[in-house]
Amino acid sequence: MYSLGIDIGSSSIKVALLDIESGKLAASSTNPSREMPISAPQKGFAEQDPEMWWKYVCEGIRDIASKCNLAKVKSIGVTYQMHGLVAVDRQVCPLRDAIIWCDSRAVSTGARAFEELGPERCLSHLLNSPGNFTASKLAWVKENQPEIYSRVWKFMLPGDYIVYKLTGEVSTTETGLSEQILWDFRNSCRADFVADHFGIGTGLIPDIAPSIGVAAKTTEDFQNLTGIPAGTPVSYRAGDQPNNAFSLNVLNPGEIAATGGTSGVVYGVTDVPKADSASRVNTFLHVNNTASSPRLGVLLCINGTGIMNSWVHHNISPENGYAEMNEIARTAPAGCDGLTVIPFGNGAERVLCNATAGASFNGLDLVRHNRSHIFRAVQEGIAFSFRYGIDTMKELGLVPSVIRAGKANLFLSPLFRTTLATLTDARIELFDTDGALGAARGGALGAGLYKSEQEAFSTLTKVGDVDPDSSWKQTLEDTYGNWKRILDKSLN
Repeated sequence: MYSLGIDIGSSSIKVALLDIESGKLAASSTNPSREMPISAPQKGFAEQDPEMWWKYVCEGIRDIASKCNLAKVKSIGVTYQMHGLVAVDRQVCPLRDAIIWCDSRAVSTGARAFEELGPERCLSHLLNSPGNFTASKLAWVKENQPEIYSRVWKFMLPGDYIVYKLTGEVSTTETGLSEQILWDFRNSCRADFVADHFGIGTGLIPDIAPSIGVAAKTTEDFQNLTGIPAGTPVSYRAGDQPNNAFSLNVLNPGEIAATGGTSGVVYGVTDVPKADSASRVNTFLHVNNTASSPRLGVLLCINGTGIMNSWVHHNISPENGYAEMNEIARTAPAGCDGLTVIPFGNGAERVLCNATAGASFNGLDLVRHNRSHIFRAVQEGIAFSFRYGIDTMKELGLVPSVIRAGKANLFLSPLFRTTLATLTDARIELFDTDGALGAARGGALGAGLYKSEQEAFSTLTKVGDVDPDSSWKQTLEDTYGNWKRILDKSLN
């Protein structure tokens, strides 16, 4: 038996097939071969066509069908880029391109709502400011594109839209509502007062389905398209960061996960509803939250991380692959002889109170510095941004001694791993998993094909540990201090 996992990223769409009995990857496919385009019609905007996601989902499934018998698929799980807005009409057709997670157009909309609703009310009920999240993005559409808003029948997260394409059913989850800042943590219900404040009719919000459990079943149209039997349960749905934590068996208070894709994330689980007064880090319902066993995820999200490394690859050294860049970076000394990189070049940053700091190279010496310094300074700058955010998380009581991560993206770099471990004084544990495989595991758990979380993760394989390097510590601390001074100056 198989379980299929679908990961809707902003760079690519990955589909993975899990062999349920062995717990191992049977096949996977990532599409397209180069990063998906992100449209930026104005500065600070970021949009993608939802039908592009669906196209690459289907391509990935067809790739896997050439290797495995998809008639044996017994469950499906979906994970997706968080905080996006997909607005659809009564035919469930998108009315415009999706406004995705790194779009910063609604920053002022959310900030205004925070003041008008009252900081105390927002932080005690929502554990966040409305910020630049989905509800604020829809409010922006209402204010700036009224002709589109007038035709909206429902609004969804990216994962909700893909579940609809699989099943024909429109729904969201409690976890998803919390990501949209439409969940009331104090009263454990939908936060209709936020929608009311924005003048958004609550009838536009889809019905609630479980995050782990059967939400709906696949259609005959999907069977004709892919060969996966009609009636297959879609039994898991989670945003990419709760799902990354789930994939790493980070389910209980005190456990912490990290990822370094287009954005960088540290995600810690707690059972205490506590807000950061400046909303630099954000709290959402974790995927395994229940009324009797509360599980909340504290999310540090940094937009400008992996995309900074990608920019350097494509624009400075396209002839080198990432593995080769990692090796070249290791030839430069720690601290890069004074070269530092501010990586915040992908829109407004929550950890910087929604400021747009931009990306910059600082201290570049045209005589002493070469591409090895540039490659290393980029990875150090990204690690510094993680440390900056983790210092904020510590104020909420989350102090990492162990960080779990999948061996993927930035965590494929030995240099980045050791730099981050050294800066945070935490051991990094690496696992052979990713978002799509985690979603497949969640699908099997939600469909009852695994009887417990313990059974679902019994085959999760740790592939390495990374400890801090004391020989780098002082140099990195000194460089980090200089990096913070440069950052503070850019923000003032």
